[in-house]
Formats: sequence, C-alpha cells, structure tokens
Amino acid sequence: MQDSDMRIVGVLKSWRPAPLFYDPWSQNFSKTEDVFTPFSSGLEINKGNFQPYTCWQVPKDPRDMQNSDCVWVWLWVELDSPAKVRDYARFLGGYADGQKALGRFAIGREHVRLRNVMTWLEARGQVPGDVRLQAWLAFAFLVICLFNAVGLLLAKFLRRSGEIGVRRALGASRRAIFSQCLVEAGVIGLLGGIGGWLLTLGGLWLVRQQPVDYAHLAHLDTGMFLVTFVMAVGTSLLAGVIPALRASRVVPAWQLKAL
Repeated sequence: MQDSDMRIVGVLKSWRPAPLFYDPWSQNFSKTEDVFTPFSSGLEINKGNFQPYTCWQVPKDPRDMQNSDCVWVWLWVELDSPAKVRDYARFLGGYADGQKALGRFAIGREHVRLRNVMTWLEARGQVPGDVRLQAWLAFAFLVICLFNAVGLLLAKFLRRSGEIGVRRALGASRRAIFSQCLVEAGVIGLLGGIGGWLLTLGGLWLVRQQPVDYAHLAHLDTGMFLVTFVMAVGTSLLAGVIPALRASRVVPAWQLKAL
C-alpha cells in the first residue's frame, strides 16, 4: 500500500453502515472503505494527509498536526452502560474546563456534547429530508387507498342487496352473509397485495435510478415484504368490516318487494 508492506490481520464481514457516521467529510451514503488500518499506520503511510482538517494556521508538513491545535481527528468511543456514559461526559467536561483555564480553549464544559450515533446523524443532518418526505407520502397514499377501498366495497356489497335479500329469505343467517362478504374482501386484499408487491418492486427500481448517492440502498427485504403483504390483507379485512355489516343487515322483505 503506497510502497509499504502491510500484513492482513483480519477480514471484516459484510459491513455497510448507511450513512457513514464515522466519516462526516465523505459522501453520506457512499460505499465503505476497502481497507482499514491502525491509526498509527495510517499516519505513517499517508504522512498525516489523509482527511480534511481545520486550522488557524496550516502546518508546513501534515505530520506536524500531531502536535498542533488543528481539528483533524474524529474520535468514537464505545460505552456499553449509562454509568460509563456519565463518567466519560464528566471527563470531557473536566478536560474542557482545564483547557479553558490554560487559555487554550475559549469554551468550557457548557459546550461539551456527547452524542450517540443516531443523535449525531440528526445533528449533522446526514439523513436527507426527502427520505422522510417519501415515507410520509407513502403513508398518506395508504390512508387514501383505505378510504377508497371502504367506499368501493360498500358500493359493491350494497349493489347486491337484492341477491342478499333472496339468500336471507331462503334461510341464510346474517353471520353467513357477513362471513362471505369478509372473505371476498380478504381475497381482494390478497390480490391487491400481490399487485402492490409488483408495483413496489417497480417503484424501487425507479428510485435506484435517481442521481443521488443513497439510491443504491433502496431495496425490499423479506421482513418488509411479509409486513407489507400482511398489512395489505389485514387492512382490506378491516376496510371490509363496515360494508359487510351493512350488507348483513339488509331487510329481506324490502329487497324482495323491490325485485
């Protein structure tokens, strides 16, 4: 690597965090690095010039940043308990106050922030706002489809009031009529789920064609598919409850007179 011999000590499993929380200077949804090296090795191989830095005065040699006040290293700490988080936050606050007393920092512990990955991403604005907008639009579309489904099922079942009246006069119970209508609603939901799944695959393909760096992340995994399919059938059954109740309460005498 850059004329330096390196020894491979391990191979990572598939690891692709999105966005790249550990590197705020790169594209948020770019691919992960091919090679990770120890910090000291990276300094030696790249001569310290391997990521952007912020300085009041640019060092003559990037290697001089190790002994400067430049902001050039982003540190991550793994804290596996709330007690460790509190202790580390106390340490950071004490360090900031000590450096302020020495005149090196202009601020103290009041500006210290210890964030986890999710709050860090939110603070940096690394999750595009249009992603959340697309989720809300999808939810709004689902609500509109539910109202349309209720209206269509109600019109479908009430249009068969004459047939339902004849069946009731021949001895069919309200429970049987209700069950039949609910089964029909479930079948419609099943077919709609299959059609929606095909449309989703097509929509995801269109999303992946967008000229944005997170487009390649759009996919439909098995868990998401099962959830959406169950939602399609379940919402159709829920939407069919009111029309089925209305159809099961048809008065046979009124419908027979209308025939």
